[in-house]
Amino acid sequence: MPAPQNFTNHTRYHPPFHFVIIPLLILNLIFAIYITVHNWPGYQHTHLWNIVMAIVFLLMAGNARESAMKAQDRVIRLEERLRLHALLPEADRAHIDELTTRQLIALRFASDDELPELAHRALTKNMEPKAIKQAIVNWRGDHHRI
Repeated sequence: MPAPQNFTNHTRYHPPFHFVIIPLLILNLIFAIYITVHNWPGYQHTHLWNIVMAIVFLLMAGNARESAMKAQDRVIRLEERLRLHALLPEADRAHIDELTTRQLIALRFASDDELPELAHRALTKNMEPKAIKQAIVNWRGDHHRI
């Protein structure tokens, strides 16, 4: 089982993406530029096309990552709204939709006991996600998000 999460260790890397795919795509771009510079002016169009395609591959990887993160954010937003609806007092339930997605994502780490008070503070004081995470005493780990 992973170590208990807290504010200092809750960020995660996905090794295949962060340590293999992105570095190789960056090396591919650097290599395409290197080959173009050292073989100029021969095959100008082919070399320039290789640079363009290296950039496209980097953009595709970034776009795929961003799409996956947005999908995860939508699921987290739904889960946290349902959780807040179950845990908040009646007076605060009407204001659940006023929480931003980033606030809801930060609140997912709060335990059920401290969530109502922290959600109320997030609403009334317009707390930033980092401040919400720092205010959490009993951390509820999320070991599934990448």
